[in-house]
Formats: sequence, C-alpha cells, structure tokens
Amino acid sequence: MLDTQTNRPELPPEIARRRTFAIISHPDAGKTTLTEKFLLYGGAIQMAGQVRAKGEARRTRSDFMQMEKDRGISVSASAMSFDFRNFRFNLVDTPGHSDFSEDTYRTLTAVDAAVMVVDGAKGVESQTQKLFEVCRLRDLPILTFCNKMDRESRDTFDIIDEIQENLAIDVTPASWPIGVGREFMGTYDMLNDRLELMDRADRNVVAESVQIESLDDPKLADHIPEHLLEQLREEVEMAKELLPKLDPQAVLEGHMTPIWFGSAINSFGVKELMDGIGTYGPVPQIQTAEPRKIAPEEKKVAGFVFKVQANMDPKHRDRVAFVRMASGHFKRGMKLTHVRTKKPMAISNPVLFLASDRELAEEAWAGDIIGIPNHGQLRIGDTLTEGEALRVSGIPSFAPELLQGVRAGDPLKAKHLEKALMQFAEEGAAKVFKPMIGSGFIVGVVGQLQFEVLASRIEMEYGLPVRFDQSQFTSARWVHGDRKAVEKFADMNKQHISYDNDGDVVFLTRLQWDIDRVARDYPDITLSATKEMMV
Repeated sequence: MLDTQTNRPELPPEIARRRTFAIISHPDAGKTTLTEKFLLYGGAIQMAGQVRAKGEARRTRSDFMQMEKDRGISVSASAMSFDFRNFRFNLVDTPGHSDFSEDTYRTLTAVDAAVMVVDGAKGVESQTQKLFEVCRLRDLPILTFCNKMDRESRDTFDIIDEIQENLAIDVTPASWPIGVGREFMGTYDMLNDRLELMDRADRNVVAESVQIESLDDPKLADHIPEHLLEQLREEVEMAKELLPKLDPQAVLEGHMTPIWFGSAINSFGVKELMDGIGTYGPVPQIQTAEPRKIAPEEKKVAGFVFKVQANMDPKHRDRVAFVRMASGHFKRGMKLTHVRTKKPMAISNPVLFLASDRELAEEAWAGDIIGIPNHGQLRIGDTLTEGEALRVSGIPSFAPELLQGVRAGDPLKAKHLEKALMQFAEEGAAKVFKPMIGSGFIVGVVGQLQFEVLASRIEMEYGLPVRFDQSQFTSARWVHGDRKAVEKFADMNKQHISYDNDGDVVFLTRLQWDIDRVARDYPDITLSATKEMMV
C-alpha cells in the first residue's frame, strides 16, 4: 500500500499535513481513554471523560450509543478530526470487542496507519493479534503505545520481545519507562534526550519536561531516586545495543514499529506519541481502485464510503455515510458523481465529526474523513468522483458466523421490522437474508454481542421489541458463477437459498458437508465466504 516512488509530485501542503490513522487494541487496553486524551491535546475538548464515568464525571466523547455508555465498550467506529501542532489528525476509533471485528476491518481500509495500544500487564492479546494481521495484509505502518505503566506491569524487555515474536515486526523504543507500577514516575525520551515526569495528582495536566544532555547528566539525580536511575541507565544501554535503531523508512513500510510507554488515564506519554504520529506517520496514500489507482495530489475529487451509521441522531431518521477523501480539494456544495448509480449528487451539508458533535465541513482535502447525511443512497463501498468512473476496491464483507431467525414482538409490525433490518444491513451492522421459501428473515452476525446490540437498537430507534430464534443454519456463503448456472443451482436447492439486501444469491449451510457437496456436484458454482462491497 505504501508508495515508494520518488518521482511523484510533491503533495500540496494541506494534504501533506494530514495524518489519518486508526487506533487498534484488545478490549480494555485503554483505547477509548487514549482517544480522549488525543482530543484533549488537540484542543478539541477541555476535560477528558472516563469510560465508566461515575455520577457527573464526563462521559467519553467517542462513545455515543446508549449501549456503549452502559457497558463501557466501543461498538461502532467513530471518526474525529482535530489539529495538533501544524498537523491535521483524522482519528478513527475502532471497536476493540471481537464481536465487532468486521466494522474494524472495513475501517482499516480507510486509514493510512494504525496506533496499536498494548496493555503493559497483559502484552499482546488475541484481538490485537487479529487486527494486526489485517494491518499486515495492507502493509499499514504501525506505531505502538504501551499503556497502563502506572499499574503493575511486565518487564519492558519482555513486552518488546513478545511484540517482536508474536507479530514478527521489529520494535524500537522511542521512550523508556522509569520504574513500573507504583514506582512509575515517567519516561526517558530516547529520540530527544528528554526526561518526561508524570504528575499523578492531576490527570489532565501535561507532563513536565526536563531537557538533559545525556543519561550521565548530573541534573537527573535531582528528579529520579538513585536505584531507579541506575536501573534506567543500565536498561537504556542494553536497549541501544540489543534493539534496532529507529529507521523512518522501515516504519513507513510496516516492517518496524516505534514504541512509546505511558499511562493514558494520567495523560502521560500521549503527547510524545502524537508527536511521533506527526513525524513518523505517513501522509495520505494512494488508494487502490478500478480501473486505475487514485493519487492524493490529483486535482479532481474522489472519495469512498467505508462505513454507514444509521440514526446517529435518533430525532432525525438520518444515515451518515463516512467518506474517506482519496484525492483533491472538496468544497461544500460540490456536485459529485455517485459511480454505482451514475447519478450526480450535490453534497450540500457534509459534516466533520468531533465524536457525536458535528459541524458543517466547508472544505476537505485528501486524507480527511467527512460525513454525508443521506437517505439510503450511499452504501459501504460506494465511490464518489468528479465524473470519472472509478471504484475503490478492497472493502470486504465477511460471511457471518452466527445465524438466527428474527420476529417482531407484534406480528402487525412486520413491515416496520423489514425496514429496520434493511437499514442495519446497509449500515453493515448485520447481514440480513430473505429465504427463498417461507416468510421472515434470517440475521447473520460475526459475534453474539451483535444480536444484543441489534435488539436494543431496533427497540430504541424504531420502538419495536424483537425476538431472535435459533436457526437451523449455521453459516452462509455467497454463490458465484454464470447467471444460468446460479439460477439452476438456486432452483435445485430452494430450501438453502436466500437473498441478501443487495439481491445477491446466498447459500445457507447447516454443516461443512453441505459446502463439500456443492463443490462436488456443481463444479461451475463457487461458494465464497467474503464479498467485496462493490457493485
């Protein structure tokens, strides 16, 4: 994904200052807290919230669904834009919970880099590994933040070794912790020879920086107890000998990750990480598309939808399509061509997000993420351009791993239920299948928790209590092949056939044996577990 050609024209300054990245981690590693502190340093909010706020303590800004606030988890990916120093950050917060991995996979197609948050006590966890593999597929540059150093955490070398072994990536320390757990008092900034000291008393205070010449500077003794100072000198010396030096090009190519240590809840280490994103993070990248790639410096505007969020404002049944700008300089009121339908769309009220707050976007550049309110015209995978028929490719849709039937509590409201389900299907929150035989719908999701989220959202947003029932089917596969062959196949297997919300033919299976039988008996048909969100 990363472009290494040297003969490309220089990016316009407005595009070159943009950094578009996602934060990935296992649930509970502190991702939402870190997002809050980014907003705090970006001057976007005055006081950071806490994920599980007690009483009047501020709620976090990036979790806007009721369920997210109740459970203290992030369910949907939200996007935020803010300035830091002379950079423009576009940050996409992703759900850490594995039940929402599909939303996260799609989000990673819209960013140029990822910040991986690792818990100092737990190291690399299963979900981090999964998400990391997706970043690896796309060669995304990764910057690592080791969080919760103010709690009892593991040895610094152990954490680095584990990242190197499990994720097969070179790790280079950008900072080094001074003490851990109760003794944690700050970090030594290895890139700038600075001491960063933490203030435990006030969580929203920016850390105190002490400029030093080197680790032999006598000034150090004024700030650090002797036993910790000795340990720091020893460890940093070992780190310099054993670990690779920071190579900015290797970081951009995704082979090396710099690691910063800190404590997000104490606002510590966050500013250094943000400086690192500005300095070592990539500028907006070339996007893969058909029939040609889209370069950010192109004059003409192009962008693609990577997420649709329905009912962000429950008072207005609106849908907001999150669009990643791929090229050009977009201005409010522009007419863009909706490539799938070939129709022009006037984008008159695009929005920029600060979590649940929105403001009208007068302009946007390649790399930015804007929201376009619409009534269902825009779907995931759609491309908008200034006339050229380009389609951004590579946005995946995965076969659901859990299937259940769904019924409205009130049979007279079946029509309302259909409308609600179609809306969630277009949003990508669930797969909705209409069986060829019989009535009703089958809903497919990647994780059990999504059924709870769907039921609570349908009730809150549509006033419809629903029931999910066990389905006889366990998985779904999209059917590909020649049109006549697919029609014949559907006719012969009616009890297994349903249609998704795009009208594509889907084969519902009970056992692996069903899939093997199709491969044996219908050589001209292929069953696929993924479908590209493209038309």
